[in-house]
Amino acid sequence: MSLVKLNIKGISYSQTQNGAYALILNEVDGERKLPIVIGAFEAQSIAIALEKEIKPPRPLTHDLFKNFADRFDIVVKQVIIHKLVDGVFFSSIICERDRIEEIIDARTSDAIALALRFSAPIFTYKNILDKAGIYLKINPDPEKEQDENDDVLSQPETFGAEPVATEGYSQYSLQELHDMLEGAVQNEDYEKAAKIRDEISKRES
Repeated sequence: MSLVKLNIKGISYSQTQNGAYALILNEVDGERKLPIVIGAFEAQSIAIALEKEIKPPRPLTHDLFKNFADRFDIVVKQVIIHKLVDGVFFSSIICERDRIEEIIDARTSDAIALALRFSAPIFTYKNILDKAGIYLKINPDPEKEQDENDDVLSQPETFGAEPVATEGYSQYSLQELHDMLEGAVQNEDYEKAAKIRDEISKRES
């Protein structure tokens, strides 16, 4: 079975499951998207890994795993989404230590959160993408589609889901927003931090 490389396209709030999020993976050499429903904690961890400017004051669980692996010279080489059963994706983390390769079973959300921290590629099998991949038209403007970057995004997009509400921060100055962002990160309120960051990015773009 041939492997297909995937990139992270974005994260959106799930409209079908309360407290859940949809992680959208993008086929690198194609147009299909692979949506995967993940929990709020894992979505937060992935979003923080994507947001280079948000640095938690204390390591999250996946950061702790990365620090632990670094200390013992364990490297995550790649992540493979290898099975789909009843709508649930199963993944493997391919690790290496002292030139010995090990395969570790993992939830897909955890595997991807770790792949980001190790800058490891993400793959799935062609038959899984054939079965679960969908075509999402994010931008109807063909001229804008040409400019669309399908690499890992620091600003996750929403796909038919509720947009992040940033109106509540429109009355603040940029300096105040930066101060609030720093405070939200220190308080580990990453949902608030992401909203503030969106408002800052919107003004600075």
